Amino acid sequence: MLTFESIHPDFGAKVSGIDLSQPLDSAAVAELRVAIDSYSLLHFPDQQMSDEAQLALTRSLGEPEPNHVVFGKTGKVEYFGTIGNVIDADTKRDESHPLTHNQKGNNLWHSDSSFRLVPSYVSILCAYEVPGEGGETLYASQRAAFARLSPEQQAEIDDLVVLHDYVFSRTKVAPVDPNHAASLPPIPQKLVRTNPNNGLRNYYVGSHARSIVGWHGVDSRRLIDELNEAATRSQDEYAHRWSPGDVVIYDNRCLLHRGAGYDADRWRRYMRQTRVQGAGPTLDE
Repeated sequence: MLTFESIHPDFGAKVSGIDLSQPLDSAAVAELRVAIDSYSLLHFPDQQMSDEAQLALTRSLGEPEPNHVVFGKTGKVEYFGTIGNVIDADTKRDESHPLTHNQKGNNLWHSDSSFRLVPSYVSILCAYEVPGEGGETLYASQRAAFARLSPEQQAEIDDLVVLHDYVFSRTKVAPVDPNHAASLPPIPQKLVRTNPNNGLRNYYVGSHARSIVGWHGVDSRRLIDELNEAATRSQDEYAHRWSPGDVVIYDNRCLLHRGAGYDADRWRRYMRQTRVQGAGPTLDE
């Protein structure tokens, strides 16, 4: 039987009573889906995971999402992404390595795959090696932030559409491979989304949110920046300090997250990520 312990006033629960390395029956999957809708973030400590178990877990929740970096650069479909600097048991990438620098784009507040026509439903992160210092992942709820708006503010943004653009976001940190950039044109997304199962609403921005369709650039950026800042106030963040064996499932439909950074010259970090595709384009919701 699953038990849930709240870890933040706005969202998140630590979950016990389940072994994610084993196949899940339909009742367990249904319970996880309800919990994702309710808590937005689920932390499962002390799991004995593998890539095979993680992919099975991913498939149990829906259609795995191809890794956009690999697909954009090569056209190949792979479902895993590695977060960190580990190469093998003996070697790692240091701070000067280009891939280490590229991953610093993850230190911007974002929602995974908000720049895709069908954005992500959830991401699944499994931790194997973690830094002794730093390396936390910070999370913030756009659902809670939307609820803090006045009814007038909620009505003002209700029908707006925002262009999400990976290249706009990531070129602030590092160059984007030309093939990768060409595979990800700007995508229109609803600014306000509604969870189809419980009716709870949130706005949907983050660092990939570039501009509001039909608005002047200055006004557009002002509103997007204000919404991002309102969602990511320090008092509303949850900082997850990783331990080996942690599995975290988080709802990209309503949460923002970012990496806190770590010293890759000193520490090793090895985490594996998969994502589950959403139900369809947000404009069809």
